[in-house]
Amino acid sequence: MKAATVTQLKKELKHKDEEELLQICLRLAKFKKENKELLTYLLFESDYEAGYVASVKEDIDDQFESINNKNYYWMKKSVRKILRETKKYIRYSGNKETEVQLLIYFCEKMNTVRPAIRNNNTLRNLYLRQLEYIHKKIEALHEDLHLDYYNALENLN
Repeated sequence: MKAATVTQLKKELKHKDEEELLQICLRLAKFKKENKELLTYLLFESDYEAGYVASVKEDIDDQFESINNKNYYWMKKSVRKILRETKKYIRYSGNKETEVQLLIYFCEKMNTVRPAIRNNNTLRNLYLRQLEYIHKKIEALHEDLHLDYYNALENLN
């Protein structure tokens, strides 16, 4: 089965009544955890972005506390998983400022991991790529926010 395009789906959803749309949303939520998480964000957390950022930061904290630091192989796997989760939360929000805040926080937490990430090429390169990515994202933000985020970025270097 080939999936329909977003435009086709939008046109079709316009023809559905409220009850049918409710049933479609609930059915989507049953099938995949990500659909349920996105629906949760849209219904409960999108109105208060600062609270959402705080809850994601708590989640990042918990994940970094439970990181497996027996050797660098397991650390790399854990850090990549945390980054994947963070990017998923960023996609739910779609807010550029939230993206910068969460990525800066992720990099701050990476700096606190022991043994140090600077001793491993893969982790160090991942960290440096994230810094470059954050730099590009800061340039896309409103000019008033540039200084604040550039200062936070300088503290990471």
